[in-house]
Amino acid sequence: MTHTPPLPLAGIRVVEFTHMVMGPTCGMILADLGAEVIKIEPPGGDRTRKLPGLGIGFFRSFNRNKKSVVLDVDTPEGHASALALIAGADIMIENFRPGRMATLGLDHASLAKQFPHLIYVSHKGFLPGPYEHRTALDEVVQMMGGLAYMTGPEGRPLRAGTSVNDIMGGMFGAIGVLAAIIERRATGQGQEIQSALFENCVFLNAQHMQQYSMTGEPPPPMPSRVSAWSVYDVFTLAEGEQLFIAAVSDKHWLNLCGILDQPALAADESLRTNAQRVALRPALLRTLGDILKHHRADELSAKLEAAGLPYAPIMRPEQLLDDTHLRASGGITPMQTEDGGSTDVVLLPLLMAGRRLGVRQPLAGIGEHTAEVLEALAVQA
Repeated sequence: MTHTPPLPLAGIRVVEFTHMVMGPTCGMILADLGAEVIKIEPPGGDRTRKLPGLGIGFFRSFNRNKKSVVLDVDTPEGHASALALIAGADIMIENFRPGRMATLGLDHASLAKQFPHLIYVSHKGFLPGPYEHRTALDEVVQMMGGLAYMTGPEGRPLRAGTSVNDIMGGMFGAIGVLAAIIERRATGQGQEIQSALFENCVFLNAQHMQQYSMTGEPPPPMPSRVSAWSVYDVFTLAEGEQLFIAAVSDKHWLNLCGILDQPALAADESLRTNAQRVALRPALLRTLGDILKHHRADELSAKLEAAGLPYAPIMRPEQLLDDTHLRASGGITPMQTEDGGSTDVVLLPLLMAGRRLGVRQPLAGIGEHTAEVLEALAVQA
């Protein structure tokens, strides 16, 4: 019989007071790594479960492998149960508005006195400073943090197409937890970890900030950027199909010319080096565009792959559900949903000792584990 080793965080208990994306992402990462994560939901359940539109997938995407316990922490009974759960936990996660946990006496300053072992993770809009009491959303900090400016064309700031800062904030919260667990082994003491949307976004822009520091020239938005490579763009092919194609070396350029059957371009001395091609980039891209519009995407993709040239189809999210690589590599797997159905979910993008960190239990229904968890507390008391 094959022995499956325990997951890295087996035996670690997490109590999670979260909603939306950032806090739940942190909890999900820890749960996937093997921690027991108890999600505290208010009466009626986490409102994230019922979001419409682009938020409809939030709950199922970021709350797998968790238990659900419903508590009304504004009542004496619910508050007492929350404290009892925290007393037996290694980690507590929260991402509510500034001041909310303090009014409940569930902030780090209050809990650290009673539970010095506790690792407390706060996910906020801003780290402590002049902005810390502002209300922040992913879109707000993308505007403030330079990401929207760098993403859209000049004069048209554009948010990224997914909740990059929320997800990244949860990741940094989880990274902080892992470091704090190691430190606690040496000191016996827990600590507070803070992760914030705005600082995440600024970190994403660090390379552009450094670019300005080194050159004195403000970096242009990505649609207006001066590319370091001559061929590094999206081209429209036959039948309106699109393909991103890159040639980032002189060898790539010659290979591309061969694939396109363009010996004259390969022999053109004015296009011999990447620097020469970058200087002529607008005209070169027009020339390539005229050539590529006669090529089919499937046929060209096969030739580019065989030659080792970077390329990519322009995929939509719904197409990724049937992506050959994701399916074969185990990056997408079924999960039983809270209504008894099934959905495909995206796993963490890593391997540990050759294994994916998968789905271990169905998505919890509202309060599904309340009786189980509270009865265990009563026995322990």
